[in-house]
Amino acid sequence: MKALLIIDMQVGLFTPLTPRFDAHGVVAKVSTLAQKFREKGWPVIFIQHDGTSQNYLVRDTPDWEILPSLSQKSTDIIVEKSSNDAFFQTNLEETLQSKGITELVITGCATDICVDTTVRSALCHGYRVWVVEDGHTTGNRPHLDAQSIIVHHNWVWSQLSAANNRVEVEPFSEIIAEL
Repeated sequence: MKALLIIDMQVGLFTPLTPRFDAHGVVAKVSTLAQKFREKGWPVIFIQHDGTSQNYLVRDTPDWEILPSLSQKSTDIIVEKSSNDAFFQTNLEETLQSKGITELVITGCATDICVDTTVRSALCHGYRVWVVEDGHTTGNRPHLDAQSIIVHHNWVWSQLSAANNRVEVEPFSEIIAEL
């Protein structure tokens, strides 16, 4: 069974001071995927970063909240994390195992930090991983623009494998058609 991971799509990461590449497009794609997963009875899992110890994305503040443009349903699962890896010291692995999940479709923010770390960790935890090629985002960095970071990570992820498993990177249009 599949699950959709929506990583760190939180208010404090999408501000005028932290612009994200194609934010509206990514939000629309993630919303469509979430609806499709719900229709199939597959879990939609919001990964929510708690940066309280860094005074950033402080729990129970407006910045910590999931973007209101991503509608949450009562059946959706919330997994709180305090590191870049959604598996590290969280209940994600236990949640996935309890639901018989073996395949993950991964979306979210930021491509080069929490999404990247979680993609690699999911692969090493034995999950079959799909990354939505145009369903994750980041901001410009001092040395590289956001679009280049996204293109680079999509390529890197497409090269990753563990045992007989590999990361599949596919555009939203193909993933939605396969569901």
